[in-house]
Amino acid sequence: MTLSRRHLLRQSACGFGNLALLSLLTESTVADAVNAGPLASQSPHFPATAKRVIFLFMHGGVSHVDSFDPKPKLTELNGQPLPVAKPKFEFAPTGNLLASPWKFQPYGESGIEVSDLFPQIGSCIDDICVIRSMNGADQVSHGPALLNINTGSGVFARPSLGAWTLYGLGTENQNLPGFISLSPSLYHGGTQNYGSAFLPASFQGTRIGDGSTNFRETQLSNLAPGDDPTLQRLQLDLLMQRNRQHIAKVGDDPQLEARIASFEMSFRMQAEAPEVMDISRETSETQARYGVNIEPTDEYARQCLLARRCLEAGVRFVQVNFSYPRNYWDAHGDLRNNHTTNAKKVDQPIAALLQDLKQRGLFEDTLVIFGTEFGRTPAAQGTDGRDHHPHAFSVWLAGGGVKGGMTFGQTDEFGYYVQDNKVTMPDFHATILHLLGLNHEHLTYRHAGRDYRLTDVFGNVVKDVLN
Repeated sequence: MTLSRRHLLRQSACGFGNLALLSLLTESTVADAVNAGPLASQSPHFPATAKRVIFLFMHGGVSHVDSFDPKPKLTELNGQPLPVAKPKFEFAPTGNLLASPWKFQPYGESGIEVSDLFPQIGSCIDDICVIRSMNGADQVSHGPALLNINTGSGVFARPSLGAWTLYGLGTENQNLPGFISLSPSLYHGGTQNYGSAFLPASFQGTRIGDGSTNFRETQLSNLAPGDDPTLQRLQLDLLMQRNRQHIAKVGDDPQLEARIASFEMSFRMQAEAPEVMDISRETSETQARYGVNIEPTDEYARQCLLARRCLEAGVRFVQVNFSYPRNYWDAHGDLRNNHTTNAKKVDQPIAALLQDLKQRGLFEDTLVIFGTEFGRTPAAQGTDGRDHHPHAFSVWLAGGGVKGGMTFGQTDEFGYYVQDNKVTMPDFHATILHLLGLNHEHLTYRHAGRDYRLTDVFGNVVKDVLN
């Protein structure tokens, strides 16, 4: 019988030759996982204007007619019936038109009007492109609407925007996750909002904190190494050896491969993550500018500052969540108190983030997204609330090759329907991928017998917002 070289090494010299071979193969595998694994940095399809993304996600539905889309007609006809037909598909009944409790005023050289809710964001308006013509189809409930903006589908399990970004571009730091979701809500779609669905698990987001706990109380100390690193490395090498032996017997096992990669990532994170996550290393001036240790801005300020530190360390995509149930824009009643309270928490940190990115030379190739799952009805729910409204709402983009100081699209005089330049969710996602140098029609993954993409079979890049 002819022996293979590996079989000979296992049978001779008490197997010591085989042990040496396995050690070499393990070292090679570890190196491959670090240098050529699924998260290795990839070239874009074409030259990109944005290298990284911060997605400022406002859970609950920010009212467009009270923030970035002024409607004088609402003030003029306050309390009167809507003179046009309401949408056929609504979440709940609404009454007469409700004027905005806030005044709008022009900001910057562009003169774009922003409500008194966001004076500090307004001061940055010349760097911002406000898209006033977003349309979320008929996703009037929070769960489907969140999944729609985060994954492109409110019905089916699909990879998230961050996961698609990692799949297309990889990450620049193999010692940290490429996609981080800060304080995401575990409600309304839960982990699917930052998951990888049918993409390999390596591309899913890493959650830090949750929407139920104040981010200041989030425990980051467990990132520090517990055991002696040398001992940990020996344990991981042994585990790697056994897992590789199993794969050699049974064939490819994507879930086990992802588990191996996660163990290796966790080991590497212990060296770098504690330093990156420690915002106390920032100057007191920087912390004060964001609003750290000051109420009511402290919680979101910490997230925004940490997001910037993660980007500097090479993380590709960071989602900064203003999340249910502790923070929530869902103003079915008491609109004035709800939006005033929430805006005071985020206005200063977001403006500070934009200014900080500019000062550090990161703004030009960092795409900042301010988004929400839908807007709110121009008509009243009860006496002082607004219902869900996916038919027309606002988001904004800044940096990363986006034209600043402009608005795109227009709603009707009440803010009920898109009047010009409708931007669908596939259009929105196609534009983000384009800024990252990715062709949304070519970024595909074979699953269940067909090629899937973030935008499915739809989507056009909104070229008018690009520099």
